[in-house]
Order: sequence, then C-alpha cells, then structure tokens
Amino acid sequence: MAEPLTLSGRRVHEVLERQTRALARRLVTAFAEQIPIYRRLPREELDGEILGIVEHNLRVIGRMFRDRRPPTRAELAPLRTSAARRAQEGVPLEALLAAYHLGARTIWEHLFAEAEPDDFADVLAANRLVLVYVEAVTAAVCTAYVQEREGMLSQEQHAMHATVSAMLAGDQEALAGVRLAPRYLVLALAIGPHPDERSSEPGAAVAGRRKLHRVRHALQRHAAEQVLSVLDGTGGHVLVPLPAAHEGEEAGPVPGEIVAAAAKAAGAPVWAAAEVVAAAEVAGAAHLTGEVLEVVRLFHLPPGAYRLADVLLEYQLTRPSEATEALAGLLDPLLDYPDLLRTLKVYLDSGLDRRRTAELLHVHPNTVDYRLRRAVVLTGLDPVDPGHLQRIGAALAARRLAGPPAVPKINGHPRRRL
Repeated sequence: MAEPLTLSGRRVHEVLERQTRALARRLVTAFAEQIPIYRRLPREELDGEILGIVEHNLRVIGRMFRDRRPPTRAELAPLRTSAARRAQEGVPLEALLAAYHLGARTIWEHLFAEAEPDDFADVLAANRLVLVYVEAVTAAVCTAYVQEREGMLSQEQHAMHATVSAMLAGDQEALAGVRLAPRYLVLALAIGPHPDERSSEPGAAVAGRRKLHRVRHALQRHAAEQVLSVLDGTGGHVLVPLPAAHEGEEAGPVPGEIVAAAAKAAGAPVWAAAEVVAAAEVAGAAHLTGEVLEVVRLFHLPPGAYRLADVLLEYQLTRPSEATEALAGLLDPLLDYPDLLRTLKVYLDSGLDRRRTAELLHVHPNTVDYRLRRAVVLTGLDPVDPGHLQRIGAALAARRLAGPPAVPKINGHPRRRL
C-alpha cells in the first residue's frame, strides 16, 4: 500500500481532515465573491447543499492524498447528483466548473504554500493527483449536467411540439391551461438548400442541421417570447408570439424583415407566407399561409415574404373553377407561335415597356411592336386596353397553372407547344 503524502513530516490528509469544515466555508465564501451566479443563490442553499458537497470534495481529495489514487466512481456520485440539481436550477455549466477549479486551486495554495525543498517529491505527487482530480470531476460533472439538460430540453421540446400541433389543428381542448400570446405572426416557410447540402458527402446532412439551427436562432431574435415552430430543413410553420395590439399600432412585425434575416442565416433562399392573427385563429391562418406559399412556389415567384393580398389573382386561379381552363384557352391561338406568347409575357412583366422588353428578348423594339400586333390579331386581346390587359394577365397565370399543354399532332407530326 502506498505511503500517504507528507508535508514537513505531517500527513497531508490529516491536515486536510482537521481543517475540512473551516476550509469548506472559506471556499463557499469565495464562490459567492468570485462567481456572480453563486451570489444569487439562496443563503440556505449555500450553507446547506453547496457547503455539503464542498466538504465531500475535501474528504475525497484527502483520501486521494492518503492512498495516492484517483477518485472512485462511488466518490464522484454525489458530484453527479449535485451537477444535475444545478442544471435544474439553471446554473450555467461554466459557473459550476469554475467553482470546482477555484476550489482545487485554493486547496493547493492553502496546503502547499509553505512547502520546503525536502517536500519536493510529495508536492510533485500531490500536483499530479490534483490534476487527476480536476480531470475526473470535470468529466463527471459535465456528463451529469448535460444529461440532465438534454432530458429537460426533451421534455420542453415535447411540450412545445404538442402545443404547436394543437394550435395548428385548432384543438382548443388540448390547449386548456396553456398560456398563449394574444396574437401570433403565422409564417409558412419554404427553405432552399444551402450550397453545402448539395453535396453527396456525409457532411451534407450536418450542413442541413446547422442551417436549421441558424434559422431558428434568427427567428427567435425577433420575438420576446419563445417562438413555436414545426420546421425541418425544407421549411414548415412558425408561430411568432406577439403582444396585444393597441390602437394606432402596426398590425405586427414586418414579415419581410424576419424572412430576410432567416434567409441570411440559412445562406439559402427563403419563401414565406405570413398572416397576423389572434391566438384562436392560428389554425385557419396556418391553413391559409400554407395555400399562399403553394401559390408562390407554383408561380415561381422570387424569395421573400408574401401575404394573400400579394397573390390574389394567382390564389384565385388555383381554386377549383371551370373558368381557369377557359382563361387559359384565351391564348390558344398563340399555341403555334411561342415567340409571340413569350413576347407578350415579357411585355406585361416589364410594365408595358417595349424598350425594356426588347432588351430582355435581345431583339429590336420594332420586332416587339410587330409581335404584339400579331398577338392582337390572333387573340383579339390588346394589352393597351385596360380591360383586355386584365384578361391577358389572368390568361397567362391560368396557363402557367395548367402547365404545358398537350402536344396534338397534325398529319402525324407533333404540333409546336408553347
């Protein structure tokens, strides 16, 4: 059996045993003075559980000095229990580790400050044992703390997911007793892939998870309370809690700013549909924003935030109606003239600017005039006429919704499609 460590002829563990109570109180006082969060702990906790675990640590170190061995799993068990309690209380892990490291340093300085040359071998051995103690304690405390926090987060996430699911489903019974915000900004999101996700390498999945984490963090920065979400790497629904509306206030935050922040965080394009509603109306708003987002994606609109008012025509055209096919048919006379149809579309998208249309099509403005005149002759619809202009816009939208038309054959040869 190894000889106990000595200092000036005295056994170190016996010195430590005699001073355990006083040294423990000194350490607890140092924690409160040097680690801010310990100052906010109740006095009874500092003088009770915290003092008790410090005394236990001093006894463990004493036995290590006596037997020249690392701490046992059983000796570390109370430290793991204490770390789990601190995790429940919300004490940061770095503060907890700071206390252990401060304690080890203080003990070392207290016991060996007056060591003499003849004590060198035992001081060196003690130093190694203190390092072993710090390593073992750090591993035990971190493991217990993280396990407890993960369990707590799992419960919190389960509760949050249940709340979001109930709100999206309009299940008021399941929401009984749940504190909800007065209003919510309801967002339906579609998130494009980050460049790193396009790789077939295993790192692509990691890039997707990191992207999602950044998006959630960016969304949370725009809310004073917890943002509720059902999201994956491609999108989902987000509920941003808002305070009650007061007279003269804006309806809510600017969705465009939130979506821009999410896109910047994602490093990828983000499309969103948004509505601000009372808590009881979230389910209906979620359904509506989901439909609006489908319309936005269906019509290949650019990334950004959209409300129903931004896509009224496109939205209406996606509703089941016999008029949709009839609207698309207004442009059937151009079926054999794809250049005319493309010119008409670009002309409308350019705000009826013939020169801009010519630039985009890489043709002379006179060519644009000629094609537009031909389109008018074939369809009877003149974009210069406000009434006709609305019908042309609706017809183009309806044709985009319907997709490419079938390719009928004439004399056994395929007819040119749009």
